[in-house]
Amino acid sequence: MTGDFNIRDNNWDLDYPYHSTHTDDLVTLAESLGLELSPPINLEPTRFVDNPHDSNSMIDLIFINPNNSGFGQHTLHPDLCKPSDHVPLIIEVGIRDTNIDNIIWSICKDSEEEENFITVITNNILTLSTVDIVSNEALETVVQHLASIFNDVWYSHTKRKCITKHSKEW
Repeated sequence: MTGDFNIRDNNWDLDYPYHSTHTDDLVTLAESLGLELSPPINLEPTRFVDNPHDSNSMIDLIFINPNNSGFGQHTLHPDLCKPSDHVPLIIEVGIRDTNIDNIIWSICKDSEEEENFITVITNNILTLSTVDIVSNEALETVVQHLASIFNDVWYSHTKRKCITKHSKEW
């Protein structure tokens, strides 16, 4: 999670003498997402002001998952900020070289298989008897039967596909 949070605080801006209650809210939100503040390698302001009576500040922050080894520390690049008054924050993101395959079951849209699937589902639903639903248990039995129909028909009409990094040409 990164951005211009517009919160000046002595937790990340050591030249700023105050602590903000907004900081507590931001940190609580980040922690609820499993994130922690990532201190930059080079501690510098992230926003430069034009007014000489104001001071530069650190209000652009990055929060990362501390357990994700794919994220390194970030660096600030004040030399790249013009024409903006904000400094670019750059972080390295490690991308694994391993292949992570995903297995899916699918039916091609507008295919004969899709048409057959819909027909079989419709016919099975029409055979369900709902007149004896007089209790929660009876309703549960009908719902379980319906779920079983969808499951059985789905796997009898779909094809297993393995999605890999080579599945689609770019």
